[in-house]
Amino acid sequence: MNPTTPTTPTAPVAEGDGEKKTAEKAATETAGAKDAAERPERAGRLDKARAESAEATEPAYRGDGAEQGLGLDLDDDLDDDLDDDLDGDLDDDGTGKESAGLATAAAAVVSVGLGIVSLTGAWSGRVAAERETLIGQIKTSSGGSAAQQISEIYGDAWHATALVNGIFGLVALLVGCYVLVRPAFGAPSAHPQAGWVRSVAKGGIALGVIGVLVAVGMYFDLIVALPTAAATTAGS
Repeated sequence: MNPTTPTTPTAPVAEGDGEKKTAEKAATETAGAKDAAERPERAGRLDKARAESAEATEPAYRGDGAEQGLGLDLDDDLDDDLDDDLDGDLDDDGTGKESAGLATAAAAVVSVGLGIVSLTGAWSGRVAAERETLIGQIKTSSGGSAAQQISEIYGDAWHATALVNGIFGLVALLVGCYVLVRPAFGAPSAHPQAGWVRSVAKGGIALGVIGVLVAVGMYFDLIVALPTAAATTAGS
């Protein structure tokens, strides 16, 4: 009689446990298949998002580069323009403005000189007076009254001198006024007019005004009247 090998007793398996394990295994397999199916879709979405972000950032970099390049070009253009403006300003300061300042200063001095001449008299006034005297002598050479001789020989010469001096005074007045009002016209200057120039111009204006007033008084015999001849009595 052969001995029989003893068999290991196994735990009884309940019917519910087998079904539960089978359901869990099926759920695990379904989840794995679902993950395997969704994995390519997720990878595609991830690649698409990366591509969109790259496209969105790349123009910005390009734009920054363009702006930097444009900025460099603008800076170069601005530097060139500034250099040209500075060169032009330096040229103007060296020639135009300096010559304008010298011209106004010279005009102020000329105004004072003309004002002095209008008060003291000039050789042109003496020449005009001598001419009128000669004309008067010619007119009265054939005879004439004393009053006529005084008017033709002395009075006309006096009036000619006053007229010439008045012209000098008027020119001095106009030149002095021009010096004072010159900065108000034309392009504004970076440097104001020197104070001594304005003072000299005002002095020329004052002398011109005085010269004109004196000349007017002399011409119309307001300051000193012409001498008159005494009337001769009949039968003397």
